Amino acid sequence: MKPLTPSAELGAVVGTAPLPRTEIISKLWVYIKAHNLQDASNKRMINADDKLKKVFGKPQVSMFEMAGLIGKHVK
Repeated sequence: MKPLTPSAELGAVVGTAPLPRTEIISKLWVYIKAHNLQDASNKRMINADDKLKKVFGKPQVSMFEMAGLIGKHVK
């Protein structure tokens, strides 16, 4: 996997160094779990805090939708 450069919004969560997409997703999950952002009643949903709202564009996304939304924030 070639390294991708995160946008400023995504970089605030995963860091600004170029990373492969798989590593970006892994770091996002570390952040989500560390900040307890998984929905309590439906673990497949992620409740966005202020940093993640800038990346996702909405207050809640499914874990499957998350990977697609990351594509807009890497080059």
